Amino acid sequence: MSFPKERIRNFAIIAHIDHGKSTLADQLMNVTGLIEERNQKKQYLDKMDIERERGITIKAQTATMDYKALDGETYRINLIDTPGHVDFTYEVSRSLSACEGALLVVDAAQGVEAQTLSNVYLAIDQDLEIIIVLNKIDLPSADPDRVLKEVEEVIGLDTSAAVMCSAKSGEGIDDVLESLVAFVPPPTGKKDGLLKALIIDSWFDNYVGVVVVMRIKEGTIRVKEKICLMESGATYEVLRLGVFAPEMVDREELSAGDVGFLICGIKKLVDAKVGDTITHKINPALEPLPGFSEVKPMVFSGIYPIESKQFENLRSALEKLQLNDSAFTFEPETSDALGFGFRCGYLGLLHMEVLQERLEREYDIDLINTSPSVIYRIETTKGEILHIHSPSQLPKTQEVASIAEPISRLTLHLPDTYVGPVLKLCEDRRGNQIEMLYNGNRVQIVYDIPYAEVVYDFFDRLKSCSRGYASMDYEIIRWDIDDLIKLDILVNGEKVDALSMICHRSQSFYKGNGLTRKLKEFIPRQMYEVAIQAAVGNKIIARSTVRAMRKDVTAKCYGGDISRKRKLLERQKEGKKRMKAVGSVEIPQEAFLAVLRLDE
Repeated sequence: MSFPKERIRNFAIIAHIDHGKSTLADQLMNVTGLIEERNQKKQYLDKMDIERERGITIKAQTATMDYKALDGETYRINLIDTPGHVDFTYEVSRSLSACEGALLVVDAAQGVEAQTLSNVYLAIDQDLEIIIVLNKIDLPSADPDRVLKEVEEVIGLDTSAAVMCSAKSGEGIDDVLESLVAFVPPPTGKKDGLLKALIIDSWFDNYVGVVVVMRIKEGTIRVKEKICLMESGATYEVLRLGVFAPEMVDREELSAGDVGFLICGIKKLVDAKVGDTITHKINPALEPLPGFSEVKPMVFSGIYPIESKQFENLRSALEKLQLNDSAFTFEPETSDALGFGFRCGYLGLLHMEVLQERLEREYDIDLINTSPSVIYRIETTKGEILHIHSPSQLPKTQEVASIAEPISRLTLHLPDTYVGPVLKLCEDRRGNQIEMLYNGNRVQIVYDIPYAEVVYDFFDRLKSCSRGYASMDYEIIRWDIDDLIKLDILVNGEKVDALSMICHRSQSFYKGNGLTRKLKEFIPRQMYEVAIQAAVGNKIIARSTVRAMRKDVTAKCYGGDISRKRKLLERQKEGKKRMKAVGSVEIPQEAFLAVLRLDE
């Protein structure tokens, strides 16, 4: 028997990183009796090891709980826990499309941060009812009055109905649930209408195939019914239906307003596309639901198996990851230095780190990862426009009319004590200041910075020069033409395509010099001298040398004529020259990682 629609509430929790989303989700599940005391653990909804270790949410998770309100009625509350990091904003926007309301969690000590703003604007765009929750009110440094004023001034929301709570101690959690029941509207849509269910997430399970998480907007779906996926046109029979409470709980039917899972033996990964609409095979819906805009990756890097026989395993692992993460793309590529591999696209550096770590852990593949690069827009002398995401795709210098790079609009929130070092960092990264606003002792700085400068290690630098107090959010706003060139690295006279990069001409010497010195530490010594050079076109701009190992060929000469020693040394020199001509230098993986950690 389905639950009355008027007493269903669908909501998401949105906040900046570390403001207590996952802890609040744990407390809501505890108060509603969803998790038994013996099974309780922190970050219950963070299923992946990597999420628990890093203390961040990567995949949005759902939980269905029943709550008996003060009015005596029982309400079914569907919670969707969302990530806070800027790289996973697409997960947030997908989750919000399945909700009617959102809890905006703000730290009562730290106040409004960069991600708080970007996530709340996503919720406002989707016309959701927003409930402000001030978390961590039990901290000695908490200042609720200041933070509420900040929310009104910076975001422009009314804070008269804001809820105070402490997700850690459990104080005020009942008030949060009562606010949900009172302010979040029930879902719209008829239970007896034509079935329309929106796919908000999907992943591959080795035992049952593809698991689909969906929000039913119209109609009712039952086990054993035949369904059709509108975009691909594929038809299946429903084998299992249910909700997450927070583990999988089977149900016979789900109807309008419900958020749950569907298993129907989907084997093809492309069939269960996120944003697709599920309907009945017989008597289908006429129009699909508006899906999600395609997410375009902006950071690219090459992934190569250390052993070439692992290539097919790597391909199937990437296909499974792609289903779990619609923003991730890959295509095959070949490198002279590294053999066969894939060019992978990500939303940002954290997204890249997480996926590479998941590949190594979940699929047990040893990988070499090349340095990340962003998309560049090339105009050729013939007037063609090319989009390239690898330096090796750059046409010859004489064929390039202009190179344009993506520019990111960076919003930084920080205490006024650290303004100096942060401004210097932004200027060093070719930044252009747009505005600077003071709100008490907090400052909001807006800069336009080339995205390639943000991708490398900007976030790490920002954290170190602000002692961890600064937060940032960015979006890509335009393309600008600039004096960009390709920097090649040559080892023993041969180009190593995996170490090439595109950079600004003014930085080419520093980057080339830093790179050749760094590589010198990692390339093993040979019996001959190895030259590591940085080149722009045919011009060498920096060089370092790995000295040859010297075998003492004159050890057996005791005394005697000097010409005999000279003869042996000359013969050794000839041998080294021959070796250098035919010898190839094995570049260890540490050398490729050194490019990532290049200190300027």
